[in-house]
Amino acid sequence: MTASPALPLPALAIRGLQKRYGPVQAVAGIDLTVARGECFGLLGPNGAGKTTTIEICEGLTEADAGEVSILGLTHREHAAEIRERIGISLQETQLTEKLTVEETIALFHSFYRRRRPIAEVIAAVQLGEKRTARVGQLSGGQKQRLALACALVGDPDLFFLDEPTTGLDPQSRRQLWDLITGFKAEGRTIVITTHYMDEAEHLCDRVAIVDHGKVIALGTPRQLIAMLGSEHVVEFALDGLLVDESELIGLPGVTGVSRSDHRYQLDVTHVHRTIPALLAHLKARQSVIAELTTHTATLEDVFVHLTGRHLRDG
Repeated sequence: MTASPALPLPALAIRGLQKRYGPVQAVAGIDLTVARGECFGLLGPNGAGKTTTIEICEGLTEADAGEVSILGLTHREHAAEIRERIGISLQETQLTEKLTVEETIALFHSFYRRRRPIAEVIAAVQLGEKRTARVGQLSGGQKQRLALACALVGDPDLFFLDEPTTGLDPQSRRQLWDLITGFKAEGRTIVITTHYMDEAEHLCDRVAIVDHGKVIALGTPRQLIAMLGSEHVVEFALDGLLVDESELIGLPGVTGVSRSDHRYQLDVTHVHRTIPALLAHLKARQSVIAELTTHTATLEDVFVHLTGRHLRDG
């Protein structure tokens, strides 16, 4: 009888991860598995525990409890080998501003035994025209691409990208998205943290929504959005007299209601049925609408549904 082939070890396996900073429980028991070749997103507001989790996986921070396996290896027994096989792009990468782009990549190139040609890496991150420019002369988006080049030069199997597009203009963000998509097409595994829901929906095969150090939802973007039980969201704000959420849940097409101060969010299945009924109800209650918008459901709406607040609220 022929034995069935062994399944490949996951790129990343996290079990029972915990980390406390004084009275703050930054990570409160996270369990995750990331398959090889997958682009996996850790989503959540600032302070949710995303960066701490990533730093533990990278070997930069030690966990209080739990286990992390990188490509079947542990930092406790195989730290040097793991460093050779992962690429890291931090939230803020401080590079020597007087070195040129080429000199900076050459420096990181010298740290690895397995490495990609410097010219190939410069071309991959589209910095050929800036090859001889000093780091201090680069724009924010160009510096982020250089940070990715420094992570790429060691030819890693697994990328950790922590908030790679924070603070970038829309064009620079799209350029970074294209680079990350290219890395995935090469068969590399990518773990990315972000609080941009459109970024996660565009890049990630699966996502874990993290809040207060715990995973509160896990699945593909489509699966998580399906949790709402509706395809659309109606948001409105009232000026003055408020209404109780229990009055709104019975309106036609409404599957969920949440409120923050004077702002309401309705998860709805049929916008054309809900809005006329909503306007009629508010008129009867003498409530004045200050703002009314509709949009297709997103991961941001999933977060609001689960926590009652927006990601930008933190």
